[in-house]
Amino acid sequence: MALPAPPPRRAGLSPRAWAAAVLLLGLACTAVVAQREWRDLQERAEEAHRALADAGTSQLRVPLEQAASMLRAMQTLYLANDQMDQARFSQYHASLRSPLAPGAYTSVAFARRMPAGQPLADHVSYRYEFVAPYQANTSLIGFDMVGQKANLAALLRARDTDTVVISSPFALRQTTPSGQNPLGVTLRLPVYSDGPTPATPNQRRAREIGALAIGIRLQPLVETAMAGAVLDGFRVRIYDATADAHPFYDSATAAAADQPVQVRRLDFGGRQWRLEMQPRPQPLDAGRLQAIVAGGGVISLLLAALAWSLTTTRRRAMVLGQQMSQRYRESELRFRALNELLPALVLLADARDGRIVYVNQAARLRLGDTTGLPLSALFSDPQLQARARDASTIGNDWGNLEAVLLSPGGGAFWANASIAQVDMDGAPHLLMVATDISEQRELTERLSYQATHDALTELCNRREFERRVEEALDERKGRTMCDPCALLYIDLDQFKLINDVSGHMAGDQLLAQLALAMRQQLRGGDVLARLGGDEFGLMAFHMDADGARALAERLRERIEALMFVWQDRTYTVSASIGVVVVDQQEPTLKDLLAWADTACYLAKENGRNRVHMYREDNETTRRHGEMEWANRLRWAMEQDRLLLDYQEIVPLDGRDTATSIELLLRLRDEEGGIVLPGAFLPAAERYGLMPAIDRWVIRNALAHFAGLHHSGMRLGTCAINLSGASIEDEGLADFILARITEYAVPPQALCFEITETVAVRNLLKVVSVIERLRRVGCRIALDDFGAGMSSFGYLKNLPADLIKIDGSFIRDLETDPMSRTIVSAIAQIGHQRGLKVVAEWVASPKICDALRSLGVDYGQGYALHRPERVLFQREEPPPRRLAVVR
Repeated sequence: MALPAPPPRRAGLSPRAWAAAVLLLGLACTAVVAQREWRDLQERAEEAHRALADAGTSQLRVPLEQAASMLRAMQTLYLANDQMDQARFSQYHASLRSPLAPGAYTSVAFARRMPAGQPLADHVSYRYEFVAPYQANTSLIGFDMVGQKANLAALLRARDTDTVVISSPFALRQTTPSGQNPLGVTLRLPVYSDGPTPATPNQRRAREIGALAIGIRLQPLVETAMAGAVLDGFRVRIYDATADAHPFYDSATAAAADQPVQVRRLDFGGRQWRLEMQPRPQPLDAGRLQAIVAGGGVISLLLAALAWSLTTTRRRAMVLGQQMSQRYRESELRFRALNELLPALVLLADARDGRIVYVNQAARLRLGDTTGLPLSALFSDPQLQARARDASTIGNDWGNLEAVLLSPGGGAFWANASIAQVDMDGAPHLLMVATDISEQRELTERLSYQATHDALTELCNRREFERRVEEALDERKGRTMCDPCALLYIDLDQFKLINDVSGHMAGDQLLAQLALAMRQQLRGGDVLARLGGDEFGLMAFHMDADGARALAERLRERIEALMFVWQDRTYTVSASIGVVVVDQQEPTLKDLLAWADTACYLAKENGRNRVHMYREDNETTRRHGEMEWANRLRWAMEQDRLLLDYQEIVPLDGRDTATSIELLLRLRDEEGGIVLPGAFLPAAERYGLMPAIDRWVIRNALAHFAGLHHSGMRLGTCAINLSGASIEDEGLADFILARITEYAVPPQALCFEITETVAVRNLLKVVSVIERLRRVGCRIALDDFGAGMSSFGYLKNLPADLIKIDGSFIRDLETDPMSRTIVSAIAQIGHQRGLKVVAEWVASPKICDALRSLGVDYGQGYALHRPERVLFQREEPPPRRLAVVR
C-alpha cells in the first residue's frame, strides 16, 4: 500500500535554517564565554607572578637577617669576654651555627683596629686576627682589609652607626669554586671596648677596637634562597642600586618577551638591591577553557539538532500515524503467520465450552488435528483434566506445569505447558503454549540414575546406599514396635589377585557377573550396592537374624559357585560376609557400618569364605583389643620402646663360616615387660602401622649395623622382614637405598624377607621393588614358603635368592611323611632354581639331621640358637649362647 502524500509546507524558515541559526547563536555565546575565560587566565597568571616575586624578595631577605643576628650574637660575646683567642672564637662560632647555606657562607672574622700613631683614617689598619672556620680561611689571618674599598666603606659606616652594614659586591679573597661567580659581600658590625654603649659617632670611633665580618658569596646565596618556584618561574637579575648599574647576579634563563617584568627592591644594611624578575615561558592551564569551547560546541550542536527535530515533529508524527495504522491492519495476519512458524505447541480454546478452536503447525504435527476436541482431553492426569474443564481456575497456578500430553492417535509425551485466559473479539479464550521436554526429561532421569548407581555393576553406589540406610534408620526412631532389618557387608576374598594376574578388565567383568548373581538372590525391596572396589553392601528389610544368616549363606554359596573364565583361565572367588541385625536398638549409620565391617573382618580372620554375625563375643572383644594395641603401638614408637632381637641362621653342612642372623621385633610395655610380636603385629597390620614399623627397623638396623652382633661389620647376612603394606609402598626402595648410602652398609650383607602371600598379592609391584634392591647387591628371601596354594607356580616369576620353608612343615617332619615329601620337593626345586633353602622352627637335633639328609642348606630355630637382644640395645651382659647342633 502506498503512503499518502505529505502535507504542503508552510511558508517560513526551513528546519535546516532553524538548526543553522541556533548553531551559530550557540557558537557565538561560546566564543564570548571563552574570551572572558582567557582574560581571567591571564590575570590569574599575572597575579601569581606578583605573589611569587614578593615571595622571592622575602626569601632573599631571610638569610641576610639571620646572618645579621649571628653577627650581633658574636658582638655580644665580645662585650661579655674581651679576652678572646682563636680557640674561643672557633668555639663560639661552632655553638652559633651559621644559618646560611654551606656554599654561600665563607667565614666569620674579627679584624683588630691598629692605629699607626696618627688620628687619620689613612694611617689605620684592620688586620684579621681571628677567623672561623679556621682551616678554610687561614689566608685571612694578618690580612689588612683596608685595601678592599667596598669592604672598608661598610666597616666605617657600621662603626659610626653601630648597625649591621652590608658592603657592595666585590671579589672575595677566598678561593671561588670552579664555574661560580666570585662576587660576594660582607656584613659588618663594630666591636667596642668595655664600658657604656657609645652614643655618638665620635665616641664610637674612640672606643672602637675592631670589627666583625661575615663573608657571603652572592650566587649561592641567591640560588639557595630563591630555589624552587622563583627560579623556575622567572629569569632573575639583581642589581646593587646604590652604586652599580650592572647586575651582580643573572640566572641567564630564557624569559617570555610578552610578560611584564616584576621589579622589587630589597633594603638591607644601608644598601638597596633591585630585583628584576621576568616570567619564563610557561603554558597556561587552559583545561577549563578547552572544556568551555568543547562543551559549548557540543551544546550548540545538540540545540541545533533539537531545533531541527522540533520543526520536523509534526510531519514525522503524521507519517508515523499512517504507518501504525497500516501495521495494525496487518497485525492479525502477522500474528497467525508467527504462530504457525513457532516451534512451540500453541492451542486456542473457547473458554465457554473448553473446545479447541485453533492449533498451530507444531501442535498439528505433534498432536494431530485436535480442532473441536476438549482441551482437557489432552491431559493424561485425571486431576489435570478436571482443572482444565473449570475455566475459573485458569491463570492461578498453570504456569510452567510439567504433564503428560495425549494425542488422539494414542501417543503420549512429556511437555512443559502453560495456560492463560485471553480476550479475543470480546470473547474469553484459553491460550495454551506447550514445549516437548521428553528428551530433556529422559536425560535428567539418566543423569540422576548415573549419580546414584555404579556404572560397572549398575547397583546403587555407596552414597545412595548410605542415604537409603539412613532413611530406614530414621523411620525406626521413636517407634516402639519395628520389624527387624539386617545389613550385610560383603568383601570378596583374594580378588586383587585376579586384577594382578589377568588385568583390571578381567576384574571388572567378574564384578559385573557377581553383581548379577547376587541380585538374583534378593527379595523385593532389598537394596544391594557396590561400596568400593570389591566390597558390597546389602540392606534387607523385615528380616530377623535367622533369615539374615540364611540370606548371607545363599549369597556366599552363589558367589563361590560362580565359575569365571577369562582367556583360557578359570577363576573361582569366595566372599567373607559380616551381618548386623537391627531389632530393638537405634544405631547410627556410622555405628551400623562399623559393626558390619567388624563382623566381615572377623569372617576373614577366621578363614575367609564364611558368614559372621555381629555380636558382643570374644572375637569382637579381640577386635577392640586390636584397636587398643594400635594406640599402644603409636605410644611405644613415640617413646622409642621398640626392641630388636637377633636369631642366627646356621649352615647345616658346616661349610659356610660367615654368621647370618634374622632380626626379630619385640616391644617393651609400659611396665617394662617384653611383648612378643604375635600380640601386636595383627593390630599393626590392621591399622596401617606396619610401614612405619618396618622403616623404624630398617633405619635402626642400618644405623647400628656394627652393633647388631658380635661379628660387627664382618656379619655375613642380616635378614629383615618386610610387611605387605611396606612392599606396596612406592617409596620403600628409595628409602632403603638412601639408608644404605647414608650408613655405608654393604648391600651384600642385607637380606629382605617377603612372605609368599605378600608377594603374590601385588606381583608386579613386588617384582619392581625386588629387582631394584637386587641390582645393588641385596638378597631377597621368600618367607613362609609352601603355606600358599600356588607356591611353586609363582616361584618362577619371583626373583629371589633364598627360600625359607614354612615352619608348619618342619615341625611335623619326623612324624608326617607328607611334610617330609614337601620339604624334599621344595629343596630340590630351590636348588634347580639356584636358590639357597632355609628351614624354620628347627626344634631338635633329630630334625637337623633330617633336614641335612634332605639337602636343606640352613636351619633356624631354638635347637640352633635362641634369640638374643642386639648389642646396641643391651642394658645387661648378653645371656649365654646355646650350643649349635649340627
